[in-house]
Order: sequence, then structure tokens, then C-alpha cells
Amino acid sequence: MPGDAGTSNKCSIIIPTYNERDNIAILLWLIEEACSKASIAYEVIIVDDASPDGTQQAVKQMQQVLGADKVLLRPRSAKLGLGTAYRHGLQYASGSWIILMDADLSHHPKYIPTLFKVQQQSSADIVTGTRYTAGGGVSGWNWKRKLTSRGANVLASTLLGLRVSDLTGAYRLYRRSVLEQLLHVVTSKGYAFQMEMIARASALGSNIAEVPIVFVDRVYGQSKLGRSEYTMFISGLLRLFFTL
Repeated sequence: MPGDAGTSNKCSIIIPTYNERDNIAILLWLIEEACSKASIAYEVIIVDDASPDGTQQAVKQMQQVLGADKVLLRPRSAKLGLGTAYRHGLQYASGSWIILMDADLSHHPKYIPTLFKVQQQSSADIVTGTRYTAGGGVSGWNWKRKLTSRGANVLASTLLGLRVSDLTGAYRLYRRSVLEQLLHVVTSKGYAFQMEMIARASALGSNIAEVPIVFVDRVYGQSKLGRSEYTMFISGLLRLFFTL
């Protein structure tokens, strides 16, 4: 059971969405299953950026099943960026622990209890899922994409002097106060956003722990990762290298 001096013992799970109609209902069911088995009090905050595919309708249907107190739909008028989506969702979060995860089923909710277990064992401010330690991995990527991702993480951790194996992973548990502080200072966009979150957290003295996860490439829908994301990652890495 999550616990912290804060607004409550509840876990708030913030999930940005854009065109995730085929995934969101399955994801919400899996979250309910994982949290119920582990007796974790939770709420899910869906920040949808005006998806034209019916994502919001699918969320509303799940509200009728799981309850509007567990599934909160907090849409926005357009695609406005990942960092602003988290800040938007955090306004409506009542939990003292915040989980950030993707909507495309690449992050399995079965790891949520483990994130909390490791936090309690380590007293960490952030527990991040990692693909790059024993027990972790990636399913559904070709060798080129695996090599690119692994290489980017090794390069970034070496240049920034960070002891975190997966800087670009997006599946993380945050102490609310730490997340609030980070979202006020992080400016990167796209692929570099998650990297800067960890780099800034480390610079602020936050305690960071890791949990091995298996990342599964999306089955339904289209990936949002493109060449421009890699360009933003490199520029973001260089900026952090010269400023931190």
C-alpha cells in the first residue's frame, strides 16, 4: 500500500493520450487488476489531446464500469506536449505518489506493485522502470532500434555522469513533491524529456531506484516516435551536458 506524508495514500496514475482508442480500455482493466490485487488505492487521470479517433468516448465507457472516481478524463484542446500534459494531469491528482506511464500498452501495469515495493525498500524519491538491467528487456523491436535506444542511453549516462541505466524510459513512480519540483524546471520536449527529468532529479539530490521491466512495442495504433525525436534528444543531451 503506498504511503507518504502528502494529500493522501492514494496513487495517481497520469496517462497522456492521443489516438489510443484501441488500447485505453485494455490498459485501464489491467491497472484495475494490478492495483486491486496489491490493495493499492489509485486513480487514473487521462489527459487526452483532442484525439479524433474516439479515445475520449472509450474512456467515458470505462468510467461507467470502473467509476468516475477511479477514471478521470481531463482533456485538452490540442496536442500541447508531454511535459504540459503531465502538469495538466497533476492539477487534478489527489495522490501523494504519482505514476507516469504510456497509453499504448508498452508499459504493463503488472509492474506497479513492484515499483512501490522497491520504493518502500529503498525510500527512493523516484523509481524508474528500466529495460537495461537483468530481468528487463524489449519485445517487438528490430535490432537496429534496440541498438539505437541502448546506444543513446549509454551515451547520455556517460556524458551526464548518471547511474541510471534507462534515461529515456517513461514508466516511473514519483514522490509527488519531487515531480512538482521537476516539472517546474524541465524544459526539454519529446525524447529528451524523460532524460532531463532524471538528470535534474539527480542534480537536486533525489534518491533514484530502478525496477527491471519488459517494454512491449505497441500492437494497436501508430508510434509517435520519428526522426525529429532523435534530433531533439541529441540537442537536449548537449544542452544538459553544458549546463548541468
